[in-house]
Amino acid sequence: MSFRWESVPAGVREQADGYVLQDRYMYAVRAVWEACRTWGLGLGEAQDLVGARYAHFGARVARTPDSPVDLDSLAARAAGFPGRVVAVEAVWDGDTVHDWFVELLAITEAPAGEHHLATVHRATAAAVATRAGTALADHLGVPFHFPSPDRPDDRSPRWRR
Repeated sequence: MSFRWESVPAGVREQADGYVLQDRYMYAVRAVWEACRTWGLGLGEAQDLVGARYAHFGARVARTPDSPVDLDSLAARAAGFPGRVVAVEAVWDGDTVHDWFVELLAITEAPAGEHHLATVHRATAAAVATRAGTALADHLGVPFHFPSPDRPDDRSPRWRR
């Protein structure tokens, strides 16, 4: 069955549009899907409906701002993580609204973990992440790892010590 936006109850449409305007994609999808799944609406269709609302509102969507990627900001974030930073890594991720983006991560030991430093959504995400990640890694005296800087690939091998 193919759902049209007008088939979604008015209150749910209003709620979902509010989430879209706040750039809260998953909340909007959940609102639409939970209200209409008993009528046969699939999760993929709910995502398509919400994606169309993003297109409808265009520049009116209050996009989540990009993370700061200047060396001072990244170094301050890295200093606040538990454990010693042993590497800086850039990895691709993506979703149906923002397309591909790059996550900058600090890899720590004692305790071992990975910690979010920044998300880069720009069209030049790989170049920006490479420049920022390299600068931070050099500042910290640790390796920088970006397994796929030339093309989005979320299955590339991750950094291992």
